[in-house]
Amino acid sequence: MMNRIPLGNALLTRVLELQFEFPAALFPQTPQEAWQENAEELTPTFYDPGTEQCRVAMQSWVVEVDGLTVVIDTGVGNDRERPHLPGLGNLSTDFLGALQRADIDPADVDIVVNTHLHTDHVGWNTRLVDGSWVPTFPNARYLIAEADYRYFSPDGAGSGDGFDIVFADSVLPVGEQIETFAGDHQLSDSLWLRPAPGHTPGSTVVWLDAGTPAVFVGDLTHCPIQIARPGDPCVFDVDADEATATRKRIFTEASRRRAAVIPAHYPGRGGATIVARGDRFEVDDWLDLESI
Repeated sequence: MMNRIPLGNALLTRVLELQFEFPAALFPQTPQEAWQENAEELTPTFYDPGTEQCRVAMQSWVVEVDGLTVVIDTGVGNDRERPHLPGLGNLSTDFLGALQRADIDPADVDIVVNTHLHTDHVGWNTRLVDGSWVPTFPNARYLIAEADYRYFSPDGAGSGDGFDIVFADSVLPVGEQIETFAGDHQLSDSLWLRPAPGHTPGSTVVWLDAGTPAVFVGDLTHCPIQIARPGDPCVFDVDADEATATRKRIFTEASRRRAAVIPAHYPGRGGATIVARGDRFEVDDWLDLESI
């Protein structure tokens, strides 16, 4: 087991920032008995029945393929004021050290993909240097869905509740490097972006196929309870019904293509191939990554 594995001709690296727990109540349509029924698959890696808490990893995925180094999501970041999410504020994690230990130089990153613009997906877009926010990846293009950029921008519908601060410290400082897109967007022969709205208006998934297919789904799912129960939303979904429809659509496509589903926040081995079983899905095989 390791934190770097091949996926066909691509190389996948997991870069862990931190882990924490959040209450299972954040899945308001998931009854208690569902957690009990799925305890064998969830416990202890994803769920603690004693505390009714879900385990979550804050991590970035780095894909090296077609001559590109691509970072998918950038975690929480250090030194930030987060009054709307105080547990994620004023952190001092060793994310940059984790990149270095994985032999990933921020200056060599070609593309950063923010699957959406929530706090825990854009934080390491920037770092604080002498009191100013500067790009962590100085030579990268930052790919952001146009729908999310509009929604979370200072005059957008999603700019309240602290997101104005997130936009100011993690998005605006990389403005000269941002490329917005709408619809399907090809990055290379093996990588493309596709809309996955619901969690946010511009949520995006990243499809990879360099011989072994995978789809990086961001916050399409926060816990494998949503594999067994794809109709169960998370309270953070902007449009729960749309998020459910998107989850079912992408899970169905992934199961048909035998593509690994790789969310942003799964601990354990990070992601898995899944199979359809009626109106639900089941894990077929986890990635060959070290379990965390």
